[in-house]
Amino acid sequence: MYGGFGIYFWLKLVLFLVGIFCVILLFELVINRLLKVKKKSLLFAERVNRQHHKLDWIMRVIFIGIMIVGFFINSYRSPLEPIFFLEPYFLLFTLIFISELLTAVMEWKYKPNRNAYKATLIQLLFIIVLVTLIYSTNFFGLFG
Repeated sequence: MYGGFGIYFWLKLVLFLVGIFCVILLFELVINRLLKVKKKSLLFAERVNRQHHKLDWIMRVIFIGIMIVGFFINSYRSPLEPIFFLEPYFLLFTLIFISELLTAVMEWKYKPNRNAYKATLIQLLFIIVLVTLIYSTNFFGLFG
């Protein structure tokens, strides 16, 4: 037993995460090819310009501050009654969503290839639909 879970749980989890990663990567490759957009880095956030870099870091610092405050607020509440919009998972998804929207706006304003922002928005919409589908189906029934 590893962390209270059996080996099959961890095997299913790893295969599930690799599968989801492959689906997202394949979707990104198809969209980038269709819209003739240069491939983005998988590991590092690419900023369009210096202003984008500053805004992105300001946003991250604000979200870290909100996470710290949310931790203290929710730790003093009943464990069964947390404030959901101060929960770390909600704040992380919100940060990713706002960060990708910021990237799309900066690509729209400053990138010479006008399809770059469209690819970012389509990929963001796909990931939102995928996460909603995964959550609403209880991880496609794998862990329920």
